[in-house]
Amino acid sequence: MTFAPGTVVDPPTRPIPEREPDRVRLVTGERVRLGLLLAGTAVLYLWNVTINGMANQYYAAAAQAGSGNWEALLFGSLDAHNFITVDKPPLSQWVMGLSGQVFGFSSASMLVPQALMAVGAVALLYGAVRRLGGPGAGLLAGAALAVTPVAVLMFRFNDPDAAMVLLMTAAAYCTVRALERGSAGWLAGAGVALGFAFLAKMLEGAMVMPALVAAYLVAAPIRLRARLLHLLGSAAAFLLSAGWFVVLTMLWPASSRPYIAGSTDNDFMNLVLGYNGLARVLGRDRQGGSMFDGGHVGVAVLGGVGGHPQGLGRLVSGEFGFEIGWLVPGAVLATVLTVVLRGRAPRTDPVRAGAVLFGGWFLVDGLVLSFMHGTVHPYYSLSIAPPVAAIFAIGVCQAWSRREMPWSRAALAALLLAAGLWGWWRLGGGAVSSSALRWAVLGATTLASTALLWSWTSGGRIGRRYVAPALLTVALTAALGGPAAYAVATVAAPHQGIGPSVGRPGTGFGGGRTMGNPRLDALLEETDTPWSAAVDRSTSAAGLELATGTAVMAIGGFSGTDPTPTLQQFQDDVANHRVAYYLAPPGSGRMPSAVTNGKRDHGAADVGSRAHSDILQWVRDHFPATTVGGVTAYDLLARRPGPT
Repeated sequence: MTFAPGTVVDPPTRPIPEREPDRVRLVTGERVRLGLLLAGTAVLYLWNVTINGMANQYYAAAAQAGSGNWEALLFGSLDAHNFITVDKPPLSQWVMGLSGQVFGFSSASMLVPQALMAVGAVALLYGAVRRLGGPGAGLLAGAALAVTPVAVLMFRFNDPDAAMVLLMTAAAYCTVRALERGSAGWLAGAGVALGFAFLAKMLEGAMVMPALVAAYLVAAPIRLRARLLHLLGSAAAFLLSAGWFVVLTMLWPASSRPYIAGSTDNDFMNLVLGYNGLARVLGRDRQGGSMFDGGHVGVAVLGGVGGHPQGLGRLVSGEFGFEIGWLVPGAVLATVLTVVLRGRAPRTDPVRAGAVLFGGWFLVDGLVLSFMHGTVHPYYSLSIAPPVAAIFAIGVCQAWSRREMPWSRAALAALLLAAGLWGWWRLGGGAVSSSALRWAVLGATTLASTALLWSWTSGGRIGRRYVAPALLTVALTAALGGPAAYAVATVAAPHQGIGPSVGRPGTGFGGGRTMGNPRLDALLEETDTPWSAAVDRSTSAAGLELATGTAVMAIGGFSGTDPTPTLQQFQDDVANHRVAYYLAPPGSGRMPSAVTNGKRDHGAADVGSRAHSDILQWVRDHFPATTVGGVTAYDLLARRPGPT
């Protein structure tokens, strides 16, 4: 990747004159490079995408339900008979469910739309950064995002993070367009995009909002009053695009829609502010395992799942470091460098506005991820992948554009070295370990960055025209070598479950059924009741639904603690022959052990089982049981004789 000498990198600091078209035209060479970037991204993300199978079975079951039932699609129900939703808003399920309705539900119909979202995110990031820092910066930002390991992992997966990040990136692009002229329409578009990001993953999708507001408030080329009015209009657009679904859940009779999973009172806003809101940050959220995955996962794992310690080092260490940490040190330096280089620019300077936008996005989201107490998966870092790629590219571009100044060349070399040295360090351990690659990254970045200084001061005209751009290309390629290696390794391996990791095959905890049970599947397939079975926890129900194509009642939702159904409600369903079997794991007559931080606590009561133990006890007292492949199945259509 090069920034050719003579190329105008800095856009004008004043608004584009009215006589010019309201778009920046791509010349032929730029179109070719952009086409290659997007084509390469498509190949990387679509290549053998079905290797992940059903990926996270929890969301796969909801996509299956939505592919066959419109109400299940609308609410994001886990099952086609709409007992309970997944514990996130349904936007991601809309995409996968509609794809299943059109093409038939399968791994491909579910995962291909997710992969195509990656192409869209790269294109949007390219467009935004190009308008701020020039075509070279846009190309570098897009390429950096495309090879970020966590992006490769999650845009080939079926969690809602992919849709959320695509929409966050779209909001950033709309804001950049709004900054060019002070456009209320484009800023309203940013609000709409954030509203739909909220419908993908609630408040996490809106965490980019402070950065967008700050950038527009600081740099829009219009009066302060107009800026404030435009921001109010964008806020209204956000509320409308997010709020219609919230109002729908309130107006729709609760008795005729699925229970809002994760809430304590079947209210969507309770889910927003509690389970998926402050509880995630303060450490009061819950986790549930599956009766089919060998145990239960502990609840309220403070400090995060998998031992990810709190603090500023979280993003660059452990699994976080492998998924997002490669360019984080460089992004920090690039943010500072860009602000310093543009320190004397006018208020409306678009490059500095870009530093506020992408640097602010990185700062706000990064701090929340670093210090949150609750359940935190490393793949949550996908939310900062676009700003990290963008601000790194803008910083490199800005330093390169002022390469005639010695201190700017030194800053550019430091920026490249920071990325290269950190890549060398991260390649020293982990799933992808190659001594040759590791030392190649170190050697190439060190030599190219050092030689870059020499080529400009001592290389003469040839050095400045040909050698320096070539050295910059080598240094950038080496800096991206580590994440690219993890990206390729991630594509090559299957990833499934709730907490997948980059670079190696793996099944995250609580991923649902891990072993087949043909006898149980056949038993449920023969039922003709609305729900073939009832079982504790959504992860267990999801695996059964995918295996049998039947609807399964998930008692207690994802964690097993949701207050649905009550004993009376379950008794009514059984009396009306809506459920054929109740499934319980072996040893359900005693309180099973719990697993906390990877250690089994034989003295701890299982929260999920305790929450609905009254249902289990009633079933055990009144219905005959048989063991089917290690699972105890109670026949709810064959009540034992005797008093109730």
